[in-house]
Amino acid sequence: MIEYARDITGNDNQAEDVVQDAWLRFERAVRQAQIQEPVQYLYRIVRNLAIDGRRRFRLDATRHSVDLAEIAHLVASDNPSPEEAAIARNELSMVRAALDELPERTRMAVEMHRFGGLTLTEIAAKLRVSVGTAHALVADGVKHCHRRRNAC
Repeated sequence: MIEYARDITGNDNQAEDVVQDAWLRFERAVRQAQIQEPVQYLYRIVRNLAIDGRRRFRLDATRHSVDLAEIAHLVASDNPSPEEAAIARNELSMVRAALDELPERTRMAVEMHRFGGLTLTEIAAKLRVSVGTAHALVADGVKHCHRRRNAC
């Protein structure tokens, strides 16, 4: 099943996340209704989630051209010009302020993902939520940070 998801997503970690999320949805569906062809139904869930995830990833990549870790790296670099350092410090303070405005769980998810390098699966386990919820928390938090950054 993971290989099937990997063929669609092109990424091992995303494939694992998709299969885990698909299994949870499949279990819920099986409890609620009688499924005629469960294996085909599970494959359909995996396919739909993988395609949705791939689309979401492409959309996020185009929307979020600035990487928070890149901003932090620029401030910490020995080589930036004074102007670049001032701009980066300003952007980093805007990002910190935007993170402070987020609900605690969303802020934690963004920090774990962007600054801690955790995968969505690891974040989901730490926050005790589904992988889909972890993705939504990170995406919402990053979108909020970008909106606040672009508003100034």
